[in-house]
Amino acid sequence: MSTLYHQKETAVSPQSSVLNPASSAVVFAYHNVGVRCLSVLLAQGVDVRLVVTHTDNPNENIWFESVAELASLHGIPVITPDNPNDAAVVEKIRALQPDFFFSFYYREMLKAPLLAIPKQGALNMHGSLLPKYRGRVPVNWAIIRGETETGSTLHYMTEKPDNGDIVAQQAVPILPDDTALHVFQKVTVAAEMALNSVLPELLAGRAQAVKQDLSLGGYFGGRKAEDGIIDWRQSAREIHNLVRAVAPPYPGATTSLMGKSMRILQTLVTGCTVSGERPAFYVKEDKAYAICGQGVLRIVRFELDGVEMGAAEFAAKYGTEKIEFGV
Repeated sequence: MSTLYHQKETAVSPQSSVLNPASSAVVFAYHNVGVRCLSVLLAQGVDVRLVVTHTDNPNENIWFESVAELASLHGIPVITPDNPNDAAVVEKIRALQPDFFFSFYYREMLKAPLLAIPKQGALNMHGSLLPKYRGRVPVNWAIIRGETETGSTLHYMTEKPDNGDIVAQQAVPILPDDTALHVFQKVTVAAEMALNSVLPELLAGRAQAVKQDLSLGGYFGGRKAEDGIIDWRQSAREIHNLVRAVAPPYPGATTSLMGKSMRILQTLVTGCTVSGERPAFYVKEDKAYAICGQGVLRIVRFELDGVEMGAAEFAAKYGTEKIEFGV
């Protein structure tokens, strides 16, 4: 009750902003997690003095929301430096004298001169349950490696990526057929929940931080489109995990069939076993399948030479005999 009363008093008292000034922050943010977490800061009355974000890359599939647009809506200044650690940028931010830094899916590392600026610390939201999957594209890596759970972690920033003390975590499940987009949507909500729950204590200086045991996790690098090339010698389950980890809006899992490029968009593990057969694609009863190193995948959606087609359409054009995948 006292908390609710205090919040109402803060909203109406002419002296409250002087007696209890809002915590201030500079926010480094991008992507949907950036949008949702910036929204949490604004909802809880944080004085966001500057947003540092990225200029969208015209060569990237921009399927996510814009942090810059949200900041503009609320009249918050926005900058998009190529290097946030540039001396002029550092001085501009230092002049704002923020209490906090928050980094929400910002893609550049912040170096020591920047991290020393905020009076109450710099915090980052990472898309895994740290210390697992430190580094780049943690959602995609978690799916590729067959995890059944991931989440979001708010932690203090150091010069080394994703190794600072943990302030809050929220777990979410990874279901067997979830794609990276499904999981990223859950992780976005997990980030919002984790930040929203701990922010009052953090702003009041009472949040408890827990040191990471880095031996319980590992660091993972970024992924390129060519990392989505399918190795058909792997098991059906391993290939299924790759397909769903890089399914659209990511670049997709790729292979070659009849000398044509093929993109596998959606699969299901059938539970069928095979013995002594080379990896191949075939259609049976208007359903498409792939023989793997171990097991058989149903190919629910696929493209051939950039054109998506169904199993029946493929069979009408190329027949139903098994066709080996290209190397």
